[in-house]
Order: sequence, then C-alpha cells, then structure tokens
Amino acid sequence: MDVPELSAEEILARVLHRDGLMLVIDKPAGLPVHRGPKGGANLEACFDALRFGLPRPPVLAHRLDKDTSGCLILGRHRKATASLGLLFKHGRIAKTYWAVVEGGPGEDEGVIELSLGRQNAERGWWQKPDPEGQPAVTKWKVLGRADGLAWLAMEPITGRTHQLRVHAAAQGWPIVGDNVYGNGPRFGEPRLHLHSRELVVPISKNKDPVRVTAPAPEHMRERLRACGWKGE
Repeated sequence: MDVPELSAEEILARVLHRDGLMLVIDKPAGLPVHRGPKGGANLEACFDALRFGLPRPPVLAHRLDKDTSGCLILGRHRKATASLGLLFKHGRIAKTYWAVVEGGPGEDEGVIELSLGRQNAERGWWQKPDPEGQPAVTKWKVLGRADGLAWLAMEPITGRTHQLRVHAAAQGWPIVGDNVYGNGPRFGEPRLHLHSRELVVPISKNKDPVRVTAPAPEHMRERLRACGWKGE
C-alpha cells in the first residue's frame, strides 16, 4: 500500500498552484510527508525539484496524514512559511475535505463538537474523544449518498491530529478504509477515502484569497461515482 518516492517529473506534475510565496501540491495517498525514524520514501525528499530558481527547496506549511491525499501547502522561503504558519494557527485558511463514509448521517449537514486527546503514550498520534482533551470542531455536509455509503464535504474548524477520522468514527459513520478508527483493512484495499479537496488561502492582504482544488484521487473515484459524483 505504500507509495514509492516521486521522481522530479512526478512531483512537478502534482503542482496545483505556484506563486512567489507558496506552492500547493497534490499529495498522493500512501506517502508520508516526513522521513520516518526508519527512513523510507517520503514527500520531503522530492522538494529539491520544487525550488523553481530559489536557493532552497520549499518547506511544509502544515501536514497531511500518510494515507490522506490532496492539497498540501509548501512555503517557498522562510518569511512566507512563517506567514502561512500564522494563517493556519489563527484558522484563516479554509480547508474542505472529501470523505466517503460507511453508512452516513441521518441529516444532510451539521457540526461535530467533540474534544480529542491522545489514546495513550504507546499509540503516539492516535486520538480518542476526550472531554478533558483539546476542543475540536468539524462542519460537514452530505454531497451524495449510495447504498451503505455517503460522500461528505468536511471542514475542520480546528486542526487536531486525525480530527476528521475520529469525529466521523465517533458519529457511527467511519471513513471507508480507515484502519485505525474505522473498519478498514490492516493491509490491502480499500485505501483511506479522505482527500484534501480545496484550500482557500488569504496569502496577500491586497489580493483575493488563493483557492486551490485537487482532483479526486483514483482510489476514491468508484465510490464517489456511486454516491453521485459526476467526475469533475
């Protein structure tokens, strides 16, 4: 299920937006953004191909889970990365994810307010609902339904680790392919059906926000079509 490192040509083909301050790339599912303690393929290893004439490669302005695909922002230089970090910290960047979930909500839209905390020290980043944890808020809307599935747009108002995955599972409609919080397989198909679909970034004070959309990944298309996605 792991994805090999991308070649320079492959990472360049995944650039969705480029300006003087930032890049937005379409991250493939299955490739971690950082090099792990045991090494292995990772997205950062490809960043040298994304300098576009600058002396240093870009750096991550935020992160996506290894198995999440879609829009990922890179700062092109130190000052830009610091500005992006502040926008994320203050919730100024609007993020919309697409998820295909098992079952699905009874309503057509809603808000989940459920604080999250770490499961335990051994599990590292794994989270659980925890009234004593950090506040976490997710807006969601049903975009389509199929037999036993629903296609959601999910907007994390807060940016907690694994927030969308834990929130969906806690409602009784886990994300398809989630092998931590849902009923997904430990190995094999299906992959996690969570995709960073759109980011809206107010990067310049005197310009309209930058809006970037990532195409639906191959592994989600069959279930998205079943839920009524027309393939745009």
